[in-house]
This record gives sequence, structure tokens and C-alpha cells, in this order.
Amino acid sequence: MDALIGQPVPRHLTLTPERSGGSVQADSTVLLVGATDGTLTKAKDLGLHVLVLQHPQKLAEAPCEPADVVRAVDYTDLTALETAARELWDTTGFTAVVSLTEPGLEGAGLLNDLFGLGGTGLEAARRFRDKLAMRRRLVTAGNGAATAAAAPLAKRRDIDEFAEQNGYPFVVKPRNGTGSYGVFQVTGPETADTAWETVSALNGHPMARTTMPFSVNGFMMEEYVDGPQFSAESFSFNGRHVLIGITETHLAADSFAAFSHVMPTRLDDAAQAGVRDAMSGFLDAMGLRDGPAHTEFRLSERGPVVIESHNRYGGGAINQLVQGAYGIDLETYALGWPFGLVPEISLPPQAHGAAAVRFLVSGPGQVESITGVEEAQSEPGVLTAQMWVKPGDTVRSVENSWDRLGLVATTAATSDMAVRLADEVLQDTIRIQVRGEDGVLRPARIALPGPLVTAAS
Repeated sequence: MDALIGQPVPRHLTLTPERSGGSVQADSTVLLVGATDGTLTKAKDLGLHVLVLQHPQKLAEAPCEPADVVRAVDYTDLTALETAARELWDTTGFTAVVSLTEPGLEGAGLLNDLFGLGGTGLEAARRFRDKLAMRRRLVTAGNGAATAAAAPLAKRRDIDEFAEQNGYPFVVKPRNGTGSYGVFQVTGPETADTAWETVSALNGHPMARTTMPFSVNGFMMEEYVDGPQFSAESFSFNGRHVLIGITETHLAADSFAAFSHVMPTRLDDAAQAGVRDAMSGFLDAMGLRDGPAHTEFRLSERGPVVIESHNRYGGGAINQLVQGAYGIDLETYALGWPFGLVPEISLPPQAHGAAAVRFLVSGPGQVESITGVEEAQSEPGVLTAQMWVKPGDTVRSVENSWDRLGLVATTAATSDMAVRLADEVLQDTIRIQVRGEDGVLRPARIALPGPLVTAAS
């Protein structure tokens, strides 16, 4: 495996993949580790030849039929991924490997290393995926002010020891989770036993009720950081990190799910500069070289503190918000930048408008019907309308982001106008009827966030 790392990349000039019907130039070929049909369309629009390694669990919803080559492989199994990629390297060739899905990021890093392609490698990708490794890296890099105290959670006694050192409340979370899955607070010694029971029940098992094909692999504890939450949406060009925009994130009052995103932020210039500097120092410490990143901060009394980060753009339609407010498509940039097909961004762009995302939620029950989604998508100012449930699906009260039913993202002249427009579409156009556990049919409701300044970590 290590023999290829750092060696010159051989060029496969003209080869014929089995599904292309013609020749492929390797210097215009991208290998996608996981893909949606929308990602594939954007890659094709750039004029790229596209090879896809798709997870078997994802083929039904995203068969990627327009791709030049598609292979079904569990890309979370790095040995299986390497075997499939070597076959494509020998028969077709490729110049860049890109993944924009959380379970595929480590695999893309591995292939960047194996074939000497540059970009973000496996070690850096793992630091983004493993939240405890991220915090340790920041301390090692002398960037401790931007992080929170953290420790692994492997046995019941660890909870008591962490509380003795750091006090209550503190946060327990999976080291490799996403979408706030399995994240909760330990508020006092009376909740410690319940916390350990929850960790024991989730650890080592697949993430339930999510679309992510991987299991929870270890838990950690971290200091609770008070303050409003924001995320820095960025793109890195050969190690130079450009802040594209700052998203205000409003969380649920009683869970860890995001209930609203608004862009651009209404922070003053000094606060925005603090986030920009903290983001750049953080990404340097993490070793990110190229591509998008979504870095979540709390603005605490000691300044911006990183909550977590991902070397991809944010979920929850944040890429659509960036397009609505700044006119920049981070997905197209991620696909085009390795080939020089998009211009390098020199300075943080100025917003030409505002954008917002609002979500639908429900109490426990079963989805009876969904109407109005296509109508909503065609309404002026609507960037996207997405529903993640279908009739017959079981739903529950919100514990994490995966329990939300759908969203509407909108753009308008101001942030307040964008929020109002999203709410109007969710109230007047889209209808999700849920039959509750008591048998009563009720409409899904707009998720109402708690106060920004008291949102939970």
C-alpha cells in the first residue's frame, strides 16, 4: 500500500471504460467516492468523465446511471475500496478523487495518498471524522484556546472522573457521528448512570434512522461551551483558506438538532474577523489543503471555540444557502477545482442577498400523506424543498437532526424576509399529515428553535 505514496502519477492517456461508449482522458476524469445523482450531473456539466464507487446501500436512491463507470463497493471498508480503485486505476485512470459524503471522506483521503494525487490525505480526513483526534490535534498544534477539554469515554468511571476535573454540565457524543446523532448532555451526577446506559446501547451499532452506512465507533466527553453557534463555510485552495460565509445556526431548545439556518450572519465586523482567523488557524492545524469545509463554532467568553468540523460542505441545505446569498456553488467548486475548471477565490465574497432554511418536525407517529412539494419548489425565492420521509414512515419526536421531516430553503433581500418566506411555504404549500400514537391525524409543524444565545452544544 505504501509503495505508491508520493510517487509520480502515471498518466493513462486514452482508455475505454466499459460504460462510456468512447474514450476517456484520465486528465479529465474524476473518481467519486459516493455520489448523488445531483453531484454526478454537476460533474458532467463541467465536462468531466466520471467514475463512481457507490455504496451498495445507496444504489437504489442514487444509481448514478449517467456515470462512465459505476462500481458497487462498501467504501467504508478501506481494503475493499482500495481493491476497486486499483482496478479503475489500471483500466481507466483518474486525476482526482472527490467525496462529499461523510462516510466516503476517509476513503478519498486514502486514495489521494495511494496514487499521489495531492489534496487532503487519510490522516487529515481521519482527524476531521474523529472528534477526539481533532481536539487532541488542536492542543498539540498549540491551538488549545480554540478547543474544549475532552477525553475518551470507555467505562462508567470515566464519566465521574471527567466531571471531577471539568464540572457539570458536559457533553457526550460519538467520536465519529454526524447530525447530532447520539449527542447529549450530562447535567449532574444523577444523570450519569443513564448516560452510560445510552452509550452502551449505541456504541458499536449502526447509526439508526439515518442515511449514513457506518456504525458508531467509540464515545467521548467534552466540555460544555456556552454561547451562540455559527458555522464557517469555507473553501481551501492549495492550503489557503477562504471564508465564503458565516451561517447562524439556531438549535432546538431541548435537543441538539438544528432548527434554522440563516445566512449571511448578523455578527459585527470584529466578531466575523475573529471567526475567520479562528477558522484559518483551525484548518491549518487540521492539515486541510483543498476543498470545502464546514466548521461549527460557539462564540464563548474566550472567543470562538470549535465544536466540530467536516472537510465537506454542510448538510441541511447549507450549500443552497451559500448559492442564494453569495452565488457560489461549493459542490461545483469541489468537483472543478482539482482540474482548474473554476476560478480561485481571492477574498471573502460579499453577499448579494440573504437565505434561510427552516425545518418541519412532528411528534411520534406514522406519516399519512405528503403534498405540495413540487409546488413549493417552483415558488419564487425557493432554493429547494426537500422531504426526507414518505407515507408509511414511522416518525418520532426530535432527538437529533435525523428526526426532522424535511426543509425549505429560500432567498430574499434580508435574513428576516428569507425566514418569513420559508415559514410561509411550509405553512401554506407543503402538507405532511402524521397520525399520532393516539390515532389523531395532525399536520407536521415548523421547527421552532430555542434562543440563539442559550442553544445547547
